[in-house]
Amino acid sequence: MNNSAIIFDYHQRTKHHPNRYAASLGYLEWATQPDPFRSFEGARIVKLPLSFENPTMSYNAIMSDALLPSAPLSLESIAQLFQFSLGIAAWKCIGTDCWALRCNASSGNLQPTEATIILPPIEGISKKSVIAHYAVKEHALEILAEFDTDYWQEQKQHGFFVGLSSITWREMWKYGERCFRYVNMDLGHAMKAVKISARTLGLQASKVETLPIDDLETLLGLDQKERYHESEPEIGQTLLHIGGSAKSEQDLSQLLKDIPAQYQGKANLLSRSHHPWEAVDLAMKASKVDTALMPKLSVETLPLERMPNEKSVKEVILERRSAQAMDFARTHISLEQFRQMLHSVAAPVDSFRERVHFAIFVHDIETLEKGLYFYIRNAEHKEALKRLTRNDFLWEEKMPDLYLLEKGDFRSQAKFISCSQEIAGDSAFSLGMITQFREPIDSYGTHEYKELYWECGELGQQLYLEATALGLSATGIGCYLDDVMHRMLGFEDETFQTMYHFTIGRSIIDTRMSVREPYPNRS
Repeated sequence: MNNSAIIFDYHQRTKHHPNRYAASLGYLEWATQPDPFRSFEGARIVKLPLSFENPTMSYNAIMSDALLPSAPLSLESIAQLFQFSLGIAAWKCIGTDCWALRCNASSGNLQPTEATIILPPIEGISKKSVIAHYAVKEHALEILAEFDTDYWQEQKQHGFFVGLSSITWREMWKYGERCFRYVNMDLGHAMKAVKISARTLGLQASKVETLPIDDLETLLGLDQKERYHESEPEIGQTLLHIGGSAKSEQDLSQLLKDIPAQYQGKANLLSRSHHPWEAVDLAMKASKVDTALMPKLSVETLPLERMPNEKSVKEVILERRSAQAMDFARTHISLEQFRQMLHSVAAPVDSFRERVHFAIFVHDIETLEKGLYFYIRNAEHKEALKRLTRNDFLWEEKMPDLYLLEKGDFRSQAKFISCSQEIAGDSAFSLGMITQFREPIDSYGTHEYKELYWECGELGQQLYLEATALGLSATGIGCYLDDVMHRMLGFEDETFQTMYHFTIGRSIIDTRMSVREPYPNRS
């Protein structure tokens, strides 16, 4: 099979069905549970200062289009960038069992995403340019390479880079064949978290579109296979440029020329034994091709007066949680809250991509009839969606771009589609992210399969933060019955597919759990 056929086959075979879920072990082998923290033995460690006391602007200001002052590039700004994006937000404990909650959401809190930073010389880090891994647990940089280069002097706009990579084994351990979906969805969550944290510093994080995948892996040191366990490969995903303005095109040839051939540090072993999944390995290899550059979009969104909110952005980021259960007795939310959440995800996740729409089960929203709705984020897809969905749908516009398809109570359907999880029916609303599917992959390459999940993950991270800011709770749902959702909507082919589900309401607090400070041993 060619790469496209492998990707389409992978997506089909990893769908959940009412009588058959995607292949997995069917149980959790706790003895091989992966270490959630990557470290590099032998690498020099630079501890980063904690940023809890750093003042940050209000959440509403960060989410506006306001021009914010840019922070200088320093040890302190790097520390804040990582702490409020990929750092630990809290520890949760039941008795003596504790686990870390991070600022970026992750499927099952398995955290497959790792970050590597590429910096010019910075006081307190190094007198040379460095490539360093962000060690989450220690809130520190592990220096993988120190070198001299003229690259930074050649830049017209000063900035630095953060490379994101994924350890597939961390998700494979629990989810089996379907894990590659979650790995990439989590990458999108992490990417959005970095973008928002950068904005708190008055900086913009933009995905570098012009760097070949092999060059990215060389830059991050991932091609040095002897530094990683063969059963725990770490794959390069994307590179973000962070600076005073967005810059998606970069010539990194000089930087690549000057980096050392061998980096310091050997990656820690995450599990003592592993279970292989051939379908995942095939999908990883098939999607490791360079994507063609998509045409830029020019999309304008109408400004919306946000609801009053005094929370700082760091409060919202650190308070974000995945609800474990929703309170069925308190499902009601206001229309204004609902409108603000939709508006927060109306714009493209970047200037190139807008392929995701929402099929929404409205359960309990002020003045909106219960029913199945569709929220269109890209007007160019509207006619195709109307043509491909059921011909008995109403398509009554209730708000800009929000259409009522069918009236009725869809709580039971929402629950059933979400693998019978009550959380999807006990909320104010739940949704499926309906993604333009076949055309992007056919037109721009199999790497787009991953990027479709990245887009869904970015939208999910935004919904998490918006719900938290509004005093609500949210949960991303990766377990859903793909084709049951498609049949409900009337889809008969792969033009559009559901790729991520989500639910928002008011959570029930688990009183068995205690919450502890994220970095208790740091001053």
